[in-house]
Amino acid sequence: MTSASARPRRVLLIVGGGIAAYKSLELVRLFSRSGVETQAILTKAGEEFVTPLSLAALTGRPVRQSLFSPDDETAMGHIELSRWADLVVVAPATAGLIAKAANGLADDLASTTLMATDKRVLMAPAMNVRMWTHPAVQANVARLKDFEGLHGVVFVGPDEGEMACGEFGPGRMAEPPSILEAALALLDGPDGRPLSGRRAVVTAGPTFEPIDPVRGLTNRSSGKQGYAVARALSDLGAEVTLVSGPVALEAPAGVRRVWVETAEQMRAAVAAALPADVAVMSAAVADWRVDGVATGKIKKAPGGAPKLSLIENPDILAETSRNGPRRPKLVVGFAAETGDLIALAKAKLSRKGCDWIVANDVSADVFGAEANAVTLIRADGSMEALDRRSKAEIARALAARIAEHFTESE
Repeated sequence: MTSASARPRRVLLIVGGGIAAYKSLELVRLFSRSGVETQAILTKAGEEFVTPLSLAALTGRPVRQSLFSPDDETAMGHIELSRWADLVVVAPATAGLIAKAANGLADDLASTTLMATDKRVLMAPAMNVRMWTHPAVQANVARLKDFEGLHGVVFVGPDEGEMACGEFGPGRMAEPPSILEAALALLDGPDGRPLSGRRAVVTAGPTFEPIDPVRGLTNRSSGKQGYAVARALSDLGAEVTLVSGPVALEAPAGVRRVWVETAEQMRAAVAAALPADVAVMSAAVADWRVDGVATGKIKKAPGGAPKLSLIENPDILAETSRNGPRRPKLVVGFAAETGDLIALAKAKLSRKGCDWIVANDVSADVFGAEANAVTLIRADGSMEALDRRSKAEIARALAARIAEHFTESE
């Protein structure tokens, strides 16, 4: 609990301008049901999407809008607001609000309060996919994450999906339940970022095993789930190394990415990233590679297809799980199956020697999709089903369980 456990926890909600602002109303409801008091700042742009009356009715407090309100600022209201809260939540966090916070600009009530606060800040970005992936926005996000101590901002989302503008990709604001979960973790965590000081290794995507200079053995993994896990762990404060096979994804802000192609390269990159506190091995590593890669393109010839001699690739999950003094304290594997999911996942958990395994039915609409459904199985036999939701929400739930594991173990 927070240091103010004798009273309800308090959240100052800054509502930026964007179509996702309507979700802030549901977020206030969720905070109220969780026993969290809220007070809202509504930006001028935010007022184009939700009304002050709606927020006031749900928070039970007047909505603050102007830095130059004679009634509010006679007692330096923006300072008072920043001290009143246990946590500041910005939802939606627009590109403009992120830029102001990253560069110390304070020209309205929202940005001035962000500069004046001595409390943790949680931002839920929401913007067009082209805006989110713009180098300036990514640089600002990375800068905010890197600020030391309480000034380091935590991010939840954005999710991937269809935008209000009709485009598709990352930029949708995280759903209110996910923002609530992230906020409660900050309010209840020992230092606001429960994985601060922890090192994590995440593997993601497929591997590509060459046959000749133009062909290879690979699989349909998009890497989206693993990238979402890397982002979620980073958002909770972990120092994350993401070992990625060939995918068409941007590296999450603040995450160190190591590009690899083959299983042997992934094996070496994982070993180089150790020691770590936690390893989440979500990559779809090819089980076999060609014994003797052709130096030139294999040409078609009469008599049918060439015969390929295959040999087993290294078992990176098993090696990581049995790495002696360099073994991570928590090793999480993934089991992608097309049938008999739980039984096969349990067998893999035992065979590989990991601590947890994420059972993932990939028989339909998983590879390349934006949503997933998994079952988390622990070595002690306990199981937890996470029903179908966005891969970002699956990742945040897994990261929260990892944070809980370390908190309980200590």
